[in-house]
Amino acid sequence: MSDFRRVTDSFSVSPQVAEADMARAAAEGFVLVINNRPDGEDPDQPSSAAMEAAARAAGLDYLYAPVRGGPTPDQVEAVRAAVEAAKGAVLAFCRSGTRSIVTWSIGRTLAGEDRETLVNHGLQAGYDLSGVLPR
Repeated sequence: MSDFRRVTDSFSVSPQVAEADMARAAAEGFVLVINNRPDGEDPDQPSSAAMEAAARAAGLDYLYAPVRGGPTPDQVEAVRAAVEAAKGAVLAFCRSGTRSIVTWSIGRTLAGEDRETLVNHGLQAGYDLSGVLPR
């Protein structure tokens, strides 16, 4: 079972989730799952197509926004727009959750959210964003 880590009331991140976790995500009130992990990073990870099918079967919306290394401006914008448009809580995942929270937090910074608040949200979820977010 995956470790869903609450960042805010409406956004959580997780290390790699399994297809079976989609029903749990729906039961916990998530409405959108964002997959930031590129297909093929690990031979044992489920494909984005399999994750999307499981998410949709559980009644969840799904966005595939794979990030290799640091997120591009287009990836940051895609995640920011999807989170803002979601009609409820969002769960984003990658291998460890780091790319997901970094991509989200850069988008929030660019939208004007306070850097220190975002760093604190990250720390509470187990991620250090202090070296990632612009000052």
